[in-house]
Amino acid sequence: MENSIAAIPTNGSIIRTASWRDLNEVRQLESVCFPKDAWPLWDMVGVLTLPSVVRLKAILDEQLVGFVAADIRRSESVAWIATIGVLPEYRRRGIGRSLLEDCERRLDTSILRLCVRRTNDAAIALYERMGYYQVNTWLGYYQDREDALVLEKKLQPRRPKLRANLWRLWDGHGDQG
Repeated sequence: MENSIAAIPTNGSIIRTASWRDLNEVRQLESVCFPKDAWPLWDMVGVLTLPSVVRLKAILDEQLVGFVAADIRRSESVAWIATIGVLPEYRRRGIGRSLLEDCERRLDTSILRLCVRRTNDAAIALYERMGYYQVNTWLGYYQDREDALVLEKKLQPRRPKLRANLWRLWDGHGDQG
């Protein structure tokens, strides 16, 4: 169910899984949110199609207003937020937080990392409120040579699905011990 509703936050936006069908809107959002660093076309195609990427969009007023993508690296038990952005006129409404929280819930890694411009005080404050902390600085990371702060958050392991646990109990496997 590619376009199923993932969450309806209190800010009125609807969080859904994004797909390649959202390419034009996501590219537009990237160019508005990151005029110096918008991703090239093929990188966007990859983030919208690769199976190891969690990708979510926020819809409000019948338009895509936010997007997040996390690249899962299971061999390292780490995921990286590849991109997260909210259109300027929709910021400070909790949409970025909703996207990030929903993304975190979908990950099965123990660590989530992201990069943020050293001068992006609003984003840094949001990430710190959400439990992220700085683990590194990448000097000259962005195209204009601005440094990136590497932030990290330890994630809670996902709980097993209730249905699977109930099936084991019903099948007699859960009463051994």
